[in-house]
Amino acid sequence: MAATGRGLQFEPEWRSTLYVLVMVPLMAGLGFWQIQRAKEKTALAQAWEQRRQQPPSPLTELRGEPADALAYRPVEFTGHFLQEEYFLLDNRTRAGRFGQEVLGIVQVSGQPLSVIVNRGWLAADPARRALPDVPEVTGTVALKGYVYVAPGEPYLLAEQEVGGRWPQVVQAVQMDKLMPAVAALTGETVFPYPVRLDPDSAGALAADWQVVNVSPAKHRAYAVQWFAMAAVLTLFYLLRCSNLWQLLRPPAVDQDRKG
Repeated sequence: MAATGRGLQFEPEWRSTLYVLVMVPLMAGLGFWQIQRAKEKTALAQAWEQRRQQPPSPLTELRGEPADALAYRPVEFTGHFLQEEYFLLDNRTRAGRFGQEVLGIVQVSGQPLSVIVNRGWLAADPARRALPDVPEVTGTVALKGYVYVAPGEPYLLAEQEVGGRWPQVVQAVQMDKLMPAVAALTGETVFPYPVRLDPDSAGALAADWQVVNVSPAKHRAYAVQWFAMAAVLTLFYLLRCSNLWQLLRPPAVDQDRKG
């Protein structure tokens, strides 16, 4: 038998090489991004849990504090809801059902202060032919909840216009748009962030809020998937462009030897 060389031979093909050079860093980058998101969600959940353990603060004492000090801060206050004037936050699903979140306007008792209060989710007509019947909250009521500071700007397909007849349907909670409408209505100062009601608070609808919509564990699972795909693609490329598979295979047994 003639002896054959067993050295590694690598013959890259330019199209597959270009594809791998683009896709592998992209997949790895997405994996590291998911890890970073998992860290952010973990920190967010920890901050929420720490704030949740604090006793509620009077809302009127929190005006002027920075956003990071207000985020998820438990609050309590008394006031009355405006009955006909409220916002409906559109495109909110719950257990596969279409609905809207009701953003009520509360005038705080004893203070020239109004606050936008998210009462929670309410089922609505998916065809949007009619607005939902929002249960009224009459009289002066004691309210408990927490200040919600959005982690970033909402994504909108078009510029959102706020104004006109009440109630108003909005696509996102843009406080720079909502606050002037409320101030024009009440003639009062408007608290700069919405308050999400506790589930057992007066006026609450379906208010079992999810602070973290995607768990850190799921982000880590996504990261593992991206890293695995990058590794598989790299291995497939090496096997295709080299004789690595032949080197890894055990040598064939010569069956032609004569006894």
